[in-house]
Amino acid sequence: MSKNPRKRTIIVGLSRLGSAIAAKLSEQGEDVVVVDKDDDSFRKLANTYSGYQLIADAVDIDNLEKAGIKTAKTVIVTTDDDNINIMVAEISAMIYNVPHIFVRLHDNDKSVLLDSTNIHAIYPFLLSLAEFENIMKKEEKNI
Repeated sequence: MSKNPRKRTIIVGLSRLGSAIAAKLSEQGEDVVVVDKDDDSFRKLANTYSGYQLIADAVDIDNLEKAGIKTAKTVIVTTDDDNINIMVAEISAMIYNVPHIFVRLHDNDKSVLLDSTNIHAIYPFLLSLAEFENIMKKEEKNI
């Protein structure tokens, strides 16, 4: 058995998405650390969140280590900056070999930067477009 089992989830960026994921995982008993460089962002956390909080710039490797990246099983990156999101995701994958990495990206064209990695991208635009198409199909059936 490994001396250092991976168990932690690190969420970088307390956007509405990041804070909602943090609350949900915390409620499920997961070991969660949230990281954001803006201390005002922590107000978005639900009262049910019981994990750790770190006010820091996650692009700095020392800060990722303070967050526990060496024992992270999952890293979720949801800042509003695609370039920061990709950088943190790639650091997580290439330096720390985190097994599960999810990154929110606004620019669909940046997906090429994630080719041949274990990083999974979430594109709000594509999700919204798919939902719109589903709604339209339902409406057409009702006509």
